[in-house]
Amino acid sequence: MNQGILTAIASIGVAQVLKVPLKKYRTKQWDLTAMLQPGGMPSSHSAGVTSLATYIALNKGMKSVDFALASIFGAIVLYDAMGVRRHAGEIAIEVNELDRKVEELAGEQPGVYHRRREEALKEVIGHQPIEVFWGSLLGIVLGSVGFGLRKK
Repeated sequence: MNQGILTAIASIGVAQVLKVPLKKYRTKQWDLTAMLQPGGMPSSHSAGVTSLATYIALNKGMKSVDFALASIFGAIVLYDAMGVRRHAGEIAIEVNELDRKVEELAGEQPGVYHRRREEALKEVIGHQPIEVFWGSLLGIVLGSVGFGLRKK
């Protein structure tokens, strides 16, 4: 298989696995489901695209069209991870809070104007800039390792 793809996939996996001990450090509780959740520290999106761009830069050079494509693709992914997706998560927090407040105001009889949600909206779907930064740094390191491990 393509070494660049393997490097990117491995970087995504490493970032997802790292979310477990980092969440344990923050919350003092083990939560293996953190490995499967979007958002959080570090950004696996950032790690994946940055490791691929790093691998390509080391393999083909920074003047190659391949590196240019990986860099532009990566920039779009990074922007989306901490822009659109993060804001969607922030809106989900507000909607969930609004839903809770309407229930609280309505008491036991919310009436037909409000139907309680079965499930709350997912609130952690994007990344804070620091999560993207550390995911990108992880990607640079793992992209370099992937390049070093390539078959010649």
